[in-house]
Amino acid sequence: MTRLRRIFFRGILVLASSASILLAFRAFESQRGPDLEPWHTFRPSEVTRAELEALDWAGYLEKERALFAEVLAQVTAALPAEDRVPVNRYFAGSPVHPASFATDWNRSFVLEPEGEPRGAAVLLHGLTDSPYSMRHVAERYRELGLIALAIRLPGHGTVPGSLAEVAWPDWSAATRLAVREARRRAGNAGPLHLVGYSTGGALALQYALDALDDEKLERPDRIVLLSPMIGITTFARFAGLLGLPALLPSFAKAAWISVVPEFNPFKYNSFPVNAARQSSLLSRALQDRLSQAARSARLEGLAPVLTFQSVVDFTVSTRAVVSTLYTELPGNGSELVLFDLNRRAKLDLLLNAASDVVARDFLPAAPRRFSTTLLTNQDSTTGEVQARTLPAGASAEVTHPLGIAYPKELFSLSHVAVPFPIDDGLYGMEPDPSEDFGVRLGAMAPRGERGALVVSLDFLGRAASNPFFPFVLERIEAAIEEDASRGPGAGSRTAGAGSASPEPEPRALPW
Repeated sequence: MTRLRRIFFRGILVLASSASILLAFRAFESQRGPDLEPWHTFRPSEVTRAELEALDWAGYLEKERALFAEVLAQVTAALPAEDRVPVNRYFAGSPVHPASFATDWNRSFVLEPEGEPRGAAVLLHGLTDSPYSMRHVAERYRELGLIALAIRLPGHGTVPGSLAEVAWPDWSAATRLAVREARRRAGNAGPLHLVGYSTGGALALQYALDALDDEKLERPDRIVLLSPMIGITTFARFAGLLGLPALLPSFAKAAWISVVPEFNPFKYNSFPVNAARQSSLLSRALQDRLSQAARSARLEGLAPVLTFQSVVDFTVSTRAVVSTLYTELPGNGSELVLFDLNRRAKLDLLLNAASDVVARDFLPAAPRRFSTTLLTNQDSTTGEVQARTLPAGASAEVTHPLGIAYPKELFSLSHVAVPFPIDDGLYGMEPDPSEDFGVRLGAMAPRGERGALVVSLDFLGRAASNPFFPFVLERIEAAIEEDASRGPGAGSRTAGAGSASPEPEPRALPW
């Protein structure tokens, strides 16, 4: 026994020594790079979970106005001379200063349709993002007669430092507030859709699961997910350890994974450790809830889920969308839309093994309880992308040409591209000339010497808009019409066949 104790204590000593070395290395490594700026160190008086549970929409907007006024006074008005530069969104004279635009899309917004509403949609943005990312989808809902409400999640839209303290239950409380207000405005008219992008997708799904167990929560009739954060990298699970040296004031930079100039008017570039930690906690909580609901057959009451996901996604796990969510769903009319690689880009030799993904590698064998649509140019003779749909319960697909070619400069979509059309003024490949947000991030194709830019070429080279966005809107519109025909509240209780299948004759399934 004495020998076993010695081995045990030696093991503990080795682990403790290794941890100390790693923390010392992290503390040393964190001192490299740019210094923290006022927008990293300032902590605005963000609304808390307890406050959110008691607030109505007007009260939340009032808190939001006070929050932005606080940032204006404590950051923008107090900037030192060296920070008053065009590349800084917090400089009032910068071309990317959000307050200088006709609409500051960092703030919560509501789009009202003409006439009586046909229903309502609650739209939830992603991590480090803002309601700007939901504006195009929101506008389509408004055009179709629904109220579109996009809430700014706590910690977002102001300064990156706000994300260093926020907790994911605050985002869930904001989601509940947004749903209460959307249903209040729409009354009992029409369906309720929850639309979530990335982290917002996890929040939408989490809310829908909560509503299965809490009769006081309004059940959605449809859940629409854009690049949903259902599974993330293992790194995020342990990201909180990276911030431990920041407990000592001298190593405050250890609380940040990246410190980058803030030139994007509607999204943070810098990324605190706490943001990664909260995304991991939310993702794990959601996976646990899904597993519990599946075991207890509670998913039978879940609304149909419509998901749009790139086959290649560096931020979230495409496999987890299938294995954790879709394989557990009942036959309730859900559909998964996958954006394939550009199979005509001739980059096979340059793709790494993890990126050369084929849909059949992670999809279950047909027939499935959900519909699957793959947007691909794999077998196209013209180069145009085809929508290859396998309806729920079927073993043969139908093919529908989109009339859209994969842009030759794209070898794939990305996590961040899905909710933006190619004419988006900030992220679009072909930005609308009538919109000017001070920079056109999606239209850049920079070539030059390394190290000359304030950000890496990886940052600017990532696909930022979606050439197949019209298809996204088409599928959402079909879902609205289907839900409207059933009446409010029916989506979570009625199994349907999903979107109508195109007319062409079915053929054997190759994926």
